[in-house]
Amino acid sequence: MQKKLIASLVAGLILFIWQFLSWGLLDLHGSQMEYTPQQDAILEALATADLEEGDYFIPRAPRGASSEEQQAEMEKRMGQPWALISYRSSMVNNMGMNMFRGYVLDFFAALLLVWVLLQFAELDLKKAVMASIAVGLIGYLTISYLNSVWFENGTLPDLIDAFVGWGIVGAWLGWYLPK
Repeated sequence: MQKKLIASLVAGLILFIWQFLSWGLLDLHGSQMEYTPQQDAILEALATADLEEGDYFIPRAPRGASSEEQQAEMEKRMGQPWALISYRSSMVNNMGMNMFRGYVLDFFAALLLVWVLLQFAELDLKKAVMASIAVGLIGYLTISYLNSVWFENGTLPDLIDAFVGWGIVGAWLGWYLPK
């Protein structure tokens, strides 16, 4: 049990450090959070629009609209601008708690991966790396890439994270667990 815990704690830390590098120091995800010089005007318009906090796809037919109304709305909006908006009425910077929660999530993801790897009859470095990258790719394909199919956003940084972050985790686990 101690070996599983150590493997998961270190793997979670490796993943956490990669995410810090990817999102922060290396700025791989900068293209997913672009700057616009119109940000003040946009935020002012959103603040005066009396929106409730939440996530919006604009334009969209109202909830409960018939399929005919939904189809008419879609046809009317074809070729027009659209947006995804995550609106919050107040920015809060709680970096410490966010980082703590991020590490705890990485630890639990690593713990699940350790459990999967320990189901192998014989585990070696190659199997651990390949299985870890497969886990990263499963997450990428079913979340980031699938969202890009529907919402046309770029996912190359997420693909890099799937390979690099999970690949390094797999190398650690492939070295540590078989001993």
